[in-house]
Amino acid sequence: MAATIHDGLELGYNAPALPGMAEAEIQTPCLVLELDALERNIAKMGAYAREHGMRHRVHGKMHKSVDIAKLQQRLGGAVGVCCQKVSEAEVFARGGIKDILVSNQVRDPLKIDRLARLPGWGARTIVCVDDVANVAELSAAAVKHGTLIECLVEIDCGAGRCGVTTTPEVIEIARAIEAAAGLKFTGIQAYQGAMQHMDAYEDRKAKLDIAIAIVREAVERLKAEGIACELVSGGGTGSYYFETASGVYNELQCGSYAFMDADYGRILDKDGKRIDQGEWENAFFILTSVMSHAKPHLAVVDAGLKAQSLDSGLPVVYGRDDVRYIKCSDEHGVIEDPDGVLKINERIRLVPGHCDPTANVHDWYVGVRGGKVECLWPVSARGRAY
Repeated sequence: MAATIHDGLELGYNAPALPGMAEAEIQTPCLVLELDALERNIAKMGAYAREHGMRHRVHGKMHKSVDIAKLQQRLGGAVGVCCQKVSEAEVFARGGIKDILVSNQVRDPLKIDRLARLPGWGARTIVCVDDVANVAELSAAAVKHGTLIECLVEIDCGAGRCGVTTTPEVIEIARAIEAAAGLKFTGIQAYQGAMQHMDAYEDRKAKLDIAIAIVREAVERLKAEGIACELVSGGGTGSYYFETASGVYNELQCGSYAFMDADYGRILDKDGKRIDQGEWENAFFILTSVMSHAKPHLAVVDAGLKAQSLDSGLPVVYGRDDVRYIKCSDEHGVIEDPDGVLKINERIRLVPGHCDPTANVHDWYVGVRGGKVECLWPVSARGRAY
């Protein structure tokens, strides 16, 4: 059979699918986006943000895709992206995203130098700071390149990772930023990541109430000191309604809502309902195929460890309860199939436990609508972890 080639892409060699083909022809394992569901999720979050007067800065680390970020801007009114690494930010800046927050600390001299060059691509560039010594480092690079770096002081509001823990530290760093050439104090980063996946709504709310009190104190002290706080940024898929209602935050950083993985899907809304059964739709899947059924009660598929991340547990077989993904090795996934219903080459959609690291092990997203491949998008920032 002759190779199928489209725009330099050869089916099966450097691409899992080509536009126009049927879903049944997609080469597996690969990432599939159900475009109707993805677009509904994006539009819904965008409408929420607009109705509540909130900015929404999407998390680029979740999908690592310039194409999806632009879709979130077009359909959801997103103001820009968060990135976690400078190399990741460079991909989005070069891809045309004009408002970028590196929601992390940057301390390595070469990374700081690259960060200071981002505005040269036309991107508003913001970074998080939790150490006053970092201010001079950032300032020197901004002056060297004749650019402006905006800074958010990061508060540890419960995640127990980066960020200062006292209001005097916030004031000290904010003052240092204001006094530094090439820098601008823009506000506060306060993302409570530790509670995003807590199942119970009330448990998440209790954690956020503590975080909001910490952030409110800092904002009020900054105001009393005459320091303007343009942005108070944070909020995730498991908490965005709490930050919105706080009266303190004005920017959300939700990411996984667009795809909805199995781990997030398990958490409960205020009515005790799973959020993947009403609030958000599953739009992100690993498409896999049955490659062996030598054991009557077990089917083996081609999506194993190398096709996904298992930090949040095994994937869930989407849309059916008669079969179950039970274990995997490097290249194989084992499906419990007690009634022997699966056939060789049958396609199965898996909802991975954690979308972010799963996306990072693939080169492409295959966008599907109505059973047909509509688009092929690169995972633009795949592997950009430095």
